[in-house]
Amino acid sequence: MVKFEEIWREQCDAAVTILSQYGERDALDYLVGEKLMHFTSAARTRPEFAAQLPSFVARVRQIFPRKGMLTYLAELEASLTEESHEVDMDDLYLGSAAISDLTSLKQVADLLRVETLGTA
Repeated sequence: MVKFEEIWREQCDAAVTILSQYGERDALDYLVGEKLMHFTSAARTRPEFAAQLPSFVARVRQIFPRKGMLTYLAELEASLTEESHEVDMDDLYLGSAAISDLTSLKQVADLLRVETLGTA
């Protein structure tokens, strides 16, 4: 069985490769916009994910320059907010998915934005 720590570490390693080959935006889309968002969503109901979330966030902060990450977070939050308001009554799943993603983003955005992470 794969340890939960190995999952996010491998994803971070992949993001470093994406960063060097395709640029910051693609790497942020992959690691923050996809992997960290899903991990955060899972952490709401799975303690083994929740226990690894602070370490995952800390590693993300090491990979990306602060300015680029702040810009990306603002753009992602604006996009998800817009999507969450565009609910098609024939496809409520799309609206609820955007709301779920926005909730996940808000849960980690402060940790990604703060200048210095504290320790307990």
